[in-house]
Amino acid sequence: MKAYVVFGAILIVILNGILLLPAAAGHSFLITALALLVAITVLIVSLLAWRTPAPGGVVAAAPAPPPAPVQPPPPAESQAESEIVAFFALLQEKGRLVDFLMEDIAGYEDAEVGAAARVIHQGCRQVLDEYFKISAISDAQEGTQVTLAPGYPTDQYRIVGKLSGEPPFTGTLLHKGWKADSVKLPRIVTTATLPPIAPAEVELK
Repeated sequence: MKAYVVFGAILIVILNGILLLPAAAGHSFLITALALLVAITVLIVSLLAWRTPAPGGVVAAAPAPPPAPVQPPPPAESQAESEIVAFFALLQEKGRLVDFLMEDIAGYEDAEVGAAARVIHQGCRQVLDEYFKISAISDAQEGTQVTLAPGYPTDQYRIVGKLSGEPPFTGTLLHKGWKADSVKLPRIVTTATLPPIAPAEVELK
């Protein structure tokens, strides 16, 4: 299993665990948004890794003329992992997301968590607006009745509750869903080690 998938799954579990804390009751929307952001990030990086062909074996060349030497492509997995780390670096730079997730917030008051959440929301929203074009899957209002016609995109709709028979299905829209219409993440040159999420800062006096 890819390292970034495991890391993303751990972050989602942490965020969903925070939702169970009584102190997080007033911030459920923000925590849910952060969990959705992590899930979208893992999905995008998984798609990038899936679309990049893995290095294969050497194909025998024709006897004449001799083939021109070609540099092997950089390892796709290392580049994908570098790009996901670089994306977390953007979230850290703009919204201090990694600082927030790595901090033990159990000892903080709700007002302190709320004040930090506002800064995180503004910064992470700026990253989304700059590097993603995100739109709602369903145009209907949450809580209204919707009908899924035959042939509806099953990857964009998740049916909750008792499922029987064939579409059309009619039910209540619990969440309108989100999709990425375009992505323009910065490209990372493959290096021997992963780039830092945030460098350690040292003040000289």
